Amino acid sequence: MSAYDKVCAARDANKLTSIDYINNLFGDSFLELHGDRNFADDKAIIGGIGMLNEIPVTVIGLEKGRNTKERMERNFGMAHPEGYRKALRLMKQAEKFHRPILCFVDTSGAFCGIGAEERGQGHAIATNLMEMMALKTPVLSVFIGEGGSGGALALAVADEVWMMEDSVYSVISPEGCASILWKDSSKAPEAAEKLKMTAQDLFDLGVVERVLRQPKAEDKKMFESLKILICRTFEKNLAVDGAELANLRYERFRKFGN
Repeated sequence: MSAYDKVCAARDANKLTSIDYINNLFGDSFLELHGDRNFADDKAIIGGIGMLNEIPVTVIGLEKGRNTKERMERNFGMAHPEGYRKALRLMKQAEKFHRPILCFVDTSGAFCGIGAEERGQGHAIATNLMEMMALKTPVLSVFIGEGGSGGALALAVADEVWMMEDSVYSVISPEGCASILWKDSSKAPEAAEKLKMTAQDLFDLGVVERVLRQPKAEDKKMFESLKILICRTFEKNLAVDGAELANLRYERFRKFGN
């Protein structure tokens, strides 16, 4: 598959969403929590607490929805500032109780409407980046589809970042990049190659730690394997002192570009 084929696969309306991953990994143990305690509850971000085997986990996901009605309700996975503030509230709660944090990322980017800007979209994202870097509890982010710009990064300042094989992660969409560089959005496939946005490209560059096979809806074996991998990662990182964990996370990002 070409890079742009991967982009199209990441946008596939039939692929699994964050809710599917949460249901398969946490089952009935998941308890959703709502609101940023400031403005509203943003349905583009789903968050709560669940049990992963014997480990209590705070789980947060960008949710696009499965059909037209759901996608409109979830704003197509494009979060408002209150969504990122809700996510941060849950992360700080997790830090207080030393619960590991699991994030699922699938968004074309943060919502850029007037209301979102008026309520501090840029500040909300920047605050998440700053606060996540210093969290003294384990953080793991998994890209399950699109990873667009700061909207994705706001849930991806983690100890490790994993990507499904058909997911992408970039500072800008290939269409947007082509429009800016060449004034021609039809050159999006060329831009996708240049951006190095596929899971394999980012693994080779050291930006992500693991590339995983894309699961299907009833792929119980894959989800059991994923659950084991996540539990092992959390068990390893829970044994590390909180301050040292935050320092290792900081050093992880400092190495980019070497």
